[in-house]
Amino acid sequence: MIKYKKWLLIIGLPLLFAFVMRFVFGVDRISELYVVMSISFLLLVPFGIGALTIYVSDIEKVRKISYRVFVPWLPILAFFLLTLTFAIEGWACWLMIMPVFLASASLGGLTAGYFKLKKKKGERTYISLVVLLPFIMSPIEQLVGSIPGKYEAYTFIDIKADKAKIWRNVTRVRAIKQDEDKGWLTRTLGFPRPVRAELNYNGVGAYRKAIFDKGLVFHEQVLYYDDMRRMVFSIKANPYEIPSTTMDKHVVIGGDYFDVLNGTYVLQKLNNTTFRLHLYSHFKLTTTFNFYASWWAGWIMKDIQNNILQVIKERAESSGDN
Repeated sequence: MIKYKKWLLIIGLPLLFAFVMRFVFGVDRISELYVVMSISFLLLVPFGIGALTIYVSDIEKVRKISYRVFVPWLPILAFFLLTLTFAIEGWACWLMIMPVFLASASLGGLTAGYFKLKKKKGERTYISLVVLLPFIMSPIEQLVGSIPGKYEAYTFIDIKADKAKIWRNVTRVRAIKQDEDKGWLTRTLGFPRPVRAELNYNGVGAYRKAIFDKGLVFHEQVLYYDDMRRMVFSIKANPYEIPSTTMDKHVVIGGDYFDVLNGTYVLQKLNNTTFRLHLYSHFKLTTTFNFYASWWAGWIMKDIQNNILQVIKERAESSGDN
């Protein structure tokens, strides 16, 4: 019975700390100081969870480095499951930040273990500082402010088909069946899948609408048009049009942190039978950790683009007239 109570303390205290931090960093009225999408929350909070886990553990167990590295993951995983269960966080957001949370928790566990094993004086002071550090650093981080960054996602595919047929499938994409959807990453993250694309006419100023499921629509305007060679278009996603259940608010396209700006199709002739279709897009991130978020955003955009390119290729190379 004592053993179970000890494990309840080892997992329960850091878990309580995690929920307190999530509540504080999620309160809109103090969002100018404490924001979930911040380095302070993504790095310092799991560091504190790991440190607290080791602090309340028996020193005999702490002597094992595997304990100091992996046991801090238990409250992290419990936090993960509970926030998903009660819809506090979404699956996509958690999947993207989980590697950072686990690594930071292990680092916190190793640091706390060092103090515990060396029997350093001031261990309680150290733990108190670790717990308070997110509160101290977040206002400083918000004072520095998020730095908007613009990034490019580039993909291409080679297609053996008639030039005109390829271009017809570029400008307008008829309904995409579910079995045609090859976007494994976006599907895993629960992002909306592409449904179809409509264009009112071929030329500068035309309105193009890229429709995804779950209510996501990209409103696009053609900025440059060279028939069967190049098409450049602006992209606008209105987050208020997207149902709140569609995407996690921290990764919603067109929201406070992630927005897609424009796209470009370029059709290049390789030889008499093959063309290379290039697809570029530019997107903007506004966080204090663009160095990490840009990896995920780039992978997501490339997954979406590769999915569309694959659909265009299969249709252009098919024997049907489309």
